[in-house]
Amino acid sequence: MIVLAKGIGTNMEQILSKRKTHIALSAAYAAVGDMSSLKKELIDALDDGFTISELREILMHCYAYCGFPRALNGIGALMAVLKEREENGIKDTEGAAADILPEGTDKNLYGKQAREELTGVRPTAAYALFAPGIDDFLKEHLFCDLFSRGILTREERELVTISVIATLPGAEAQLRTHTGICQSQGFTEEETVAWRKLIDEKVLRRPLFGLGAENTGNAAYFSGQSFANALVTDPMRVTNITFEPGCRNNWHIHHKGGQILLCTEGNGWYQAEGEAPQKLARGDVVNIPAEVKHWHGAAKDSRFVHVALSVPAEGASVEWLEPVTEEDYKKIN
Repeated sequence: MIVLAKGIGTNMEQILSKRKTHIALSAAYAAVGDMSSLKKELIDALDDGFTISELREILMHCYAYCGFPRALNGIGALMAVLKEREENGIKDTEGAAADILPEGTDKNLYGKQAREELTGVRPTAAYALFAPGIDDFLKEHLFCDLFSRGILTREERELVTISVIATLPGAEAQLRTHTGICQSQGFTEEETVAWRKLIDEKVLRRPLFGLGAENTGNAAYFSGQSFANALVTDPMRVTNITFEPGCRNNWHIHHKGGQILLCTEGNGWYQAEGEAPQKLARGDVVNIPAEVKHWHGAAKDSRFVHVALSVPAEGASVEWLEPVTEEDYKKIN
């Protein structure tokens, strides 16, 4: 038996509730402009009981952190999803209407108080002294107009916020600040770790042990694109390999020293010569003895990542052989 164990390790995503997972992914996909993934996420959220107004509010809140273009595209994606579902006879729940501020509300004061409730009373920031107008915008629009609408809790709005900011290069300071605010509203340390992993793997496509560099050194022995990140080189070689969808390596043999694969992400395949192909998924462990001709790689529609451990042996080497034919590969996908 080649597959030694399945499902090893803690699935960190299980720490997050379905609701928080949908909120985080919807906001992050909208922020990076991944409309295909966003539509799938919105469909899943609706199927899990989200109302139209809740999803609309998530996408509206995004605009304060990633701008109108991304937010409007996200709202357009939601509209398209709802239209398609309605045409298929699916009736989604509209949900609660947004709260309306009483006439004559002092928005600046309301926003100031709301911000202080979230962050505590703090000295006036340097940016507010230099550009007081933008501080007024923050208080009157963000902390008043948006936070006063209801529908989402404050924790959920901050979850939207950090999920957007996490996709923005160079916004680490703001991410730290808002992560702290989110935690002050009830988001736990464990949830924060699981959320960060969720965004890295699902949205930013950062493998657990890092993407590394394009695997150009072995490109001749791979069909499709792959990436390699050398984690350890001595006393044994440990490498994180990322296969893009449809990518697989050639048939090959590890002479004298075998190999162990720890599968961390996506769906893939392993096949030893003369045996049926075996599906691989997160948590699977594969022991490949020395001198066994084999190949491994991604399923046609999924990225696949594994950590490859080369078993140390004197004179160990890898013999690369012929590619897996397109015909044989299509038979199992």
